[in-house]
Amino acid sequence: MHAWPASEVPALPGKGRDLQIHDTATSGLVSLDPGPVARIYVCGITPYDATHIGHAATYNAFDLVQRVWLDTKRQVHYVQNVTDVDDPLLERAIRDGLDWTELAERETTLFREDMTALRMLPPQHYIGAVEAIPGIVPLIERLRDAGAAYELEGDVYFSVEADPHFGEVSGLDADAMRLLSAERGGDPERPGKKNPLDPMLWMAARAGEPSWDGASLGRGRPGWHIECVAIALDHLGMGFDVQGGGSDLAFPHHEMGASHAQALTGEYPFAKTYVHAGMVALDGEKMSKSKGNLVFVSKLRRDGVDPAAIRLTLLAHHYRADWEWTDQVLEDALERLGRWRAAVSRPDGPSADDLVEEIREALSNDLDAPAALAAVDRWAALQASEGGTDEGAPGVVSRAVDALLGVAL
Repeated sequence: MHAWPASEVPALPGKGRDLQIHDTATSGLVSLDPGPVARIYVCGITPYDATHIGHAATYNAFDLVQRVWLDTKRQVHYVQNVTDVDDPLLERAIRDGLDWTELAERETTLFREDMTALRMLPPQHYIGAVEAIPGIVPLIERLRDAGAAYELEGDVYFSVEADPHFGEVSGLDADAMRLLSAERGGDPERPGKKNPLDPMLWMAARAGEPSWDGASLGRGRPGWHIECVAIALDHLGMGFDVQGGGSDLAFPHHEMGASHAQALTGEYPFAKTYVHAGMVALDGEKMSKSKGNLVFVSKLRRDGVDPAAIRLTLLAHHYRADWEWTDQVLEDALERLGRWRAAVSRPDGPSADDLVEEIREALSNDLDAPAALAAVDRWAALQASEGGTDEGAPGVVSRAVDALLGVAL
């Protein structure tokens, strides 16, 4: 599966700063110190309704991570999946009278277009669950053969007891896990499971649903968590730098994925750092496909909203914060974009050397994009009130805002 075209990232003078970021597993800031090649895995969409502002906010956060790393002169190895077969996708296809593959391809194409418009840097490997099945099946067989998985009425489940580190990603107790498991695709009430929290690795073929040859597992399709594990292990290996996604993925998805990988390899940890973005609300409720309270990037673009303004709306909120989409937050971003473009359109201006370092400092401090925006606001205000004589300053500001914040002026 192909990703989307990469926008050029301008080179800036000097060198960026190493990133400190909040790690869910330790509940505190950690200093990231990747080698020459930084490795990141970000969980992708289930393509039945793409791309809403909640998606965009998540991918914007991890786009900033990449930009900070690139500014430190590192290479970035970025991997993202597409869950192109899953219950919600099949249910939506039935509801809309569509072939599920047609729906998945349509929404994945739309997602690519939205990511391109928002100038999100693409992954080097963009892998669908279906194309990953040949690599998933042997992993499940290995877990079963090692006693870390078991069969139940043809389905195969992972035993969470097989990983002594289970629970360390989310830090939740068993009762909280059980509640979230029921809400987020698990089946804790199913009779016969060794532990209510055990997640499904392989679902045996159901009538009327797609299935694939699972060798000794029989026909079926993979569970959600093992999909990402297979892709990450194949392209990044154990101990990669950042596992990312929305805060609703900390449990069960990232918790279970870590345990799958650790039980498979006997190594720890699956990822060095677990980073999670906040949720976006609309009309007082978390924006979600199940509720249907969505603001779509494609709809905003069709209505003529500049993608740079959409991106500035996202950047105005700290990536870990939960926030609410309103007409006003978009209007604020449109006004800011106009001020910035007016400021860099002049032939000269105040020196921007300190501004570049202010943006770098803000982003290195747990991706504090609102502080970075405030620094550019101050430069733009000074440009409007006093101007300056530095002929290179407007260009420096344009390149810095593009390279570090992904906003084209």
